Amino acid sequence: MCGIAGAVGGIDAELRAALQRAHAAQAHRGPDAEGLWPGPGERERVLFAHRRLAILDLSAEANQPMRDDASGCVIVFNGEIYNFAALREELRAAGRSFRTRSDTEVLLAAYAQWGDDCVRKLRGMYAFALYDPRRRAVLLARDPLGEKPLYWTLVRRNGSAVLLFASELRSLLATGMVDRKLEPKALASYLWHGFVCSDRSLVRGIELLPAGSRASISIDAPQCKPERWWHLPEPEAPRSSLATLRAALEQSVREQLVSDVPLGVFLSGGIDSSAVASLAARAGAGAVHTFTIGFDEAAYDESKIARAVASALGTTHREIRLTEQSFTSGLDGALRSLDQPSFDALNTYFVSRAVREAGITVALAGTGGDELFGGYRSFAELPKARKWARRLRPVPVSLLRAAAGLAARMKTGAAGEVPPQTRWGKLGDLLATRGSLVALYQVAYGLYTQRFLAELAPAQLFEGTAYGLELERLDRLERGIQGHDARAAIARLELESFIGQRLLRDGDTASMAVSLEVRVPLLDSRIVENASALPPTVRFEPLGRKQLLRDLALDNLDKALFERQKSGFVLPIERWCRASLAGEVGALLTNAAACEAAGLEPAAVARLWRAFSAGAPGLYWSRIWSLYVLLWWCRAQKVEIGGAA
Repeated sequence: MCGIAGAVGGIDAELRAALQRAHAAQAHRGPDAEGLWPGPGERERVLFAHRRLAILDLSAEANQPMRDDASGCVIVFNGEIYNFAALREELRAAGRSFRTRSDTEVLLAAYAQWGDDCVRKLRGMYAFALYDPRRRAVLLARDPLGEKPLYWTLVRRNGSAVLLFASELRSLLATGMVDRKLEPKALASYLWHGFVCSDRSLVRGIELLPAGSRASISIDAPQCKPERWWHLPEPEAPRSSLATLRAALEQSVREQLVSDVPLGVFLSGGIDSSAVASLAARAGAGAVHTFTIGFDEAAYDESKIARAVASALGTTHREIRLTEQSFTSGLDGALRSLDQPSFDALNTYFVSRAVREAGITVALAGTGGDELFGGYRSFAELPKARKWARRLRPVPVSLLRAAAGLAARMKTGAAGEVPPQTRWGKLGDLLATRGSLVALYQVAYGLYTQRFLAELAPAQLFEGTAYGLELERLDRLERGIQGHDARAAIARLELESFIGQRLLRDGDTASMAVSLEVRVPLLDSRIVENASALPPTVRFEPLGRKQLLRDLALDNLDKALFERQKSGFVLPIERWCRASLAGEVGALLTNAAACEAAGLEPAAVARLWRAFSAGAPGLYWSRIWSLYVLLWWCRAQKVEIGGAA
């Protein structure tokens, strides 16, 4: 786990200084070692920088950038290749030799053996740049689910293009070669979701290499045209078996327990994290250390449940309490950890910080169980909503919205300054989808009604988007779920959007801010492939229970431990926003200049804050917090809305 940065194209003193600034901006990602290639005075059209968080082979021999003497290839690599030991043996049998125990050297040798298709042999989380002097090209690649980020941008200098890349958007901003202007389509996506659901970033001109993609960059004429090398399985894919999935689960956790530094498991007491902890305990790799976060607010505190699971598994367990005072005192650092704004990343930051302070460098998390095995209410509710939306197609949209508004008032009571923006408040938007599953999914997960969004920002901001998505992405998602069972289609949308664009991105930046590596064994590509190839009845039924995951990973524990209402891990931010944080949050949300700089209508933002403060129905904390985080981030990064590109 590390931070990488680089430049491809004409390298001069100015560009080298810019890359040094990008390199420095990522110091938190790799406190153990750093390197630059080529060294000062060397002339080349490629420049690589690397920050190392040492996990495997802690020796200096494993530092990066790493060069293969036989081919002259050079690599900078962020992440872990979990099957590196098996690949090393395969490569040794083919005549390759190794001087380190690192997965980086295995990756270099894999490229020398199989070329660009080496990515098909890898299991892990990774983003890397590999320079091949024989081809005069740099290969950029990213893992299947997008666990590790890789941002890139093209800048024009002296009439020619230079491609810059880095593990973090802020690193590219630090070069001083990127205009600090908001990307309108990405901002529209953020306002809908509370995070950017796009391979565009919130900064104009900076993009993410898509998950499961690679791109070959000519050093003589740099341009980036990513190609997908990995795709989620299609409905006609060969069927999998429970035995195959069980083996994949066990192997994934076993491989991800390999570490030369202290390792622990996040344990909330829920099914997903408990499954990972259970599989880790079964792996027999030594004592398993588990961690949980507790709150003074009883409604949010699941530490007793986690303690019971840890006791049943026999792990070495530690509880860490997060109080309102510790949250508010650490809020500035938490917000500064955000690479792109997100309304729900701070929980990961505070958990990561506590675990890192406890002496742990690597942590396993249960991310992905809900999305793979139907743990959310959406798996049951969206198909029902689709039926009603289809039945009501003959009814004019205006009448549907009027009836939905009446139903909302009957359910929630009198509205405040801002009508409900949650469940009942969005009923009209749901029915107006006419039954499109992608549109239904987007409305269900949207923060605001379409009516209030139109008040929150100018209409031109949303041009080229629909339901919070760029039109091209919306079309791709629609085509991607054609022919799928509704439950499998929702799982695919969860993986493409919620997992790939929010949870994994938030998890990377929040954990790396404190130099902690977080691994997510349930999202190993083999598990995703095998789960996706199961019959929907086997994979999802009974809906909401994740029975399949229970049967495969928790069959050794008392079933009563998990017979309770599902609750996700969230911070008591709503309560704190009305108490100790009210002054700070309210001051920023009523700052007209800050709102205008971020492309928002100040009057609408202020009205939303007043309605929330007054306890108006249907205004969850996320509606307030997402705007606060956006304004805070834009101010901190000196990024603002601009004119046409």
